Amino acid sequence: MEARAILRNVPTSPRKMRLVADMIRGQKVSKALALLKFQPRASSPLLHKVLLSAVANWQQLNEDAKLEDADLIVKTVFIDGGRMLKRLRPAPQGRAHRIRKRSNHITIVIDDAAEVIASVDKQAVITES
Repeated sequence: MEARAILRNVPTSPRKMRLVADMIRGQKVSKALALLKFQPRASSPLLHKVLLSAVANWQQLNEDAKLEDADLIVKTVFIDGGRMLKRLRPAPQGRAHRIRKRSNHITIVIDDAAEVIASVDKQAVITES
């Protein structure tokens, strides 16, 4: 059963956050946590926090299953653009340049590897028919 965690209005540009999110997509959760822990980018601790939240949500849904026995993978990670603060910066000759301070929304979905493989096999059978 899949579990999801969402963090909204993170004050980092989506483009910078996607660089780190692409590294953990499709990885095992333990490997993804290790990658995020030692990644020097500023967005890594935020993704680490959301991934831990997704693991905690999975444990809430599957109280009878052990985390060590489960082969959890990062099924999907997507970074959507959030609200944008618009500011003005003084420019020469009385002009003003617009500064856009971007934010984003992080969504991470984790699932058991066996269920992901089963769903991929089911879709392959459907497309072959």
